[in-house]
Amino acid sequence: MTYCIINCTTANEEEAKKIAKHLIEKKLIACATIMPKVNSIYVWNNQLNEDTESLMIMKTKTELYSKTEEEIKKLHSYEVPEIICIPILTGSKEYLNWIEEETT
Repeated sequence: MTYCIINCTTANEEEAKKIAKHLIEKKLIACATIMPKVNSIYVWNNQLNEDTESLMIMKTKTELYSKTEEEIKKLHSYEVPEIICIPILTGSKEYLNWIEEETT
């Protein structure tokens, strides 16, 4: 079994919590760590933007990435949300077992 971390920024903490709870209830992720205020600087529609967002760091099985991405897009307020999958190369056996038990 392989595992991954999915990063996703949201417009605010409330949106992040809503998405995280939905994904946990569907057993698509084991955990979401939410950093309520991060500063993002980016170009959108040829304009430089600087916004305060919330960052979700979600832990799951790699095989659940596609379903998780689909569910995030259903609930997300952004036209093009940041949804990035990062493989977990190694980790504590106990923690990885917990991810396995908490996801479908």
